[in-house]
Amino acid sequence: MKKKMLLLNTTVLLGLGGVLSTPAYASTIQDMESQKSQIQNQRQDVQSNIKAASDELTRLQAEQDQMKAQLERLTLAEKENNKKAQKTEADIKETSKQVEQLEKEIKLLQEKLEKRNAILKDRARSLQESGGNVEYLQVLLGSSSFGDFVDRALAVSTIVDADRGILKETKNMQDELKTKQADVKSKLASLEDMKAELDEMTVQLAAQKKQKDALAKELKDKEAKNEELKASLQSKDSSLANEQSTLEQNIKDQKAAEEAARKAAEQAAKEAAKKAAEQAQKAAAAPAEKADSSSAKAEAPKASSNDVAPTSAPAPKASNVVTVGNRWIGNSAYVFGGGRSQSDINHGLFDCSSFVHWAYAQVGVNLGPLGSVSTETLKHAGTQVSSSQMQPGDLVFFDTYKKDGHVGIYVGGGKFIGAQSSTGVAIANMSSGYWKQKFNGRVVRI
Repeated sequence: MKKKMLLLNTTVLLGLGGVLSTPAYASTIQDMESQKSQIQNQRQDVQSNIKAASDELTRLQAEQDQMKAQLERLTLAEKENNKKAQKTEADIKETSKQVEQLEKEIKLLQEKLEKRNAILKDRARSLQESGGNVEYLQVLLGSSSFGDFVDRALAVSTIVDADRGILKETKNMQDELKTKQADVKSKLASLEDMKAELDEMTVQLAAQKKQKDALAKELKDKEAKNEELKASLQSKDSSLANEQSTLEQNIKDQKAAEEAARKAAEQAAKEAAKKAAEQAQKAAAAPAEKADSSSAKAEAPKASSNDVAPTSAPAPKASNVVTVGNRWIGNSAYVFGGGRSQSDINHGLFDCSSFVHWAYAQVGVNLGPLGSVSTETLKHAGTQVSSSQMQPGDLVFFDTYKKDGHVGIYVGGGKFIGAQSSTGVAIANMSSGYWKQKFNGRVVRI
C-alpha cells in the first residue's frame, strides 16, 4: 500500500513539475528579449546617424554663416569700388576739360608767338637793311622752327634788350603751358589706368559674388536635405523606441504571468500532496504520514533577462608678419583705397598697401601714417635688396596699372601674401603666371 501511495505522489509531483517548467513561456520571453536587443542595436545605429546629421548641420550652418559674412563683404566692396569708379570717371572728365582748356591756351599762344615771330623777323630784316650785325641775322633767319629761333635768339649776345625780354617772356609762357599740359595728361593717363583697374575689379567682384551665391544656394540645399534626413532618422528612432517599450511591457507582463502560474502550481502541488497524504492515511488506516513536500517541489527554471539599457550618445614677433594675415584669407575683399579706417579693417576691406601696413602693425612695426600709406611710401620704407636675396617678410612690388602699382609680403617658396583685387587677402604664386610677369624685381626689407 505504501508503494502504491508513493507511486501516486510521484506521479502527481511529476505532473506538477511539468506545469512549473513552462517551456512555452520561456521560449516567448527569450524571443522577445532577442528582438528587444536587436531593436536596441538598431536604435544605437540610428542615434549615431542622428548625431552625425546634427554635426553636419552645425558645420553647414557655420559655413553658411561664414558665406553670408563674405557675401556682405563683397557687396560692400562692390559698392565702395563703384563709388570710386564713379568718382574716377568724374575726375577723368574734369581732367579732360583741363587738357582741352590748356590745349586751347597753347593754340592761342602759338598764334601769338607766330605773330611775334613775324614781327621779330621784320625787325631783323630792317636791321640788315640798316647795316646791322650779319651774324645776328644769320642766326635768327636760319632757324628751323620757332622754338629753334627762340633758343638761337637768346644765345646771341647782340640781341637788343627789348627783343630779349619779349623772347624770354614768350618762352617762359610756352614752357609753363607745356609743363601744365604734360602734368595734366599724365594725371589723365593715371586716372584712366585706375578706371580700367576699377572696372576689372568690379567685374571680378561680381563674378565672385555670383559664385558665392551659387555656393550659398548649394549649402542651403544640403542643409535642407540634412534636416530632412535628421527628421526621418528621429522618426525611425521614435518608432523603434515605441517597439522597444511595447516589447519591454510584453516581457514584463509575460514574466508576471509566468510568476503567477508558478505560484499557482506550487499551491496546487501543496494541496495535492496534502490531499494524497490524507487519502493515504485513510486507505492504510494508519497514522498519517507527513508528506515531504519539500522533496517533491519542482523547481521552475527562471527565464534569463537580457535587458541592456540603450547607450546615450604668445606676444607678436616680427617674423610672424608672413602669417598674421592668414586670418583674412577667405574673409576679406579688395577695396581700392580701403583699409584706412577701423570700420574697413573690422570688415576686412583692404587694398594692397593698407594690408601690408596692417600686417606690420600687428607685429609692432609702424610703416608711417595709415591714411597716407601707398605703394610709393612703402617702396621707400626700408632697404632695397636684390630679388635673389629675398627673405620671408620682405616687401615685393609689381607693375600692374602703373609701375609699382601692387605690393605684397614675401612668404617664401616663390609665394607672397597680399590683398589682391580678384580674391581679397590671399597667398599668390609669383614664380609663374600672372604675378611672375608683373613682378618688377623691386624688393624692400623692413
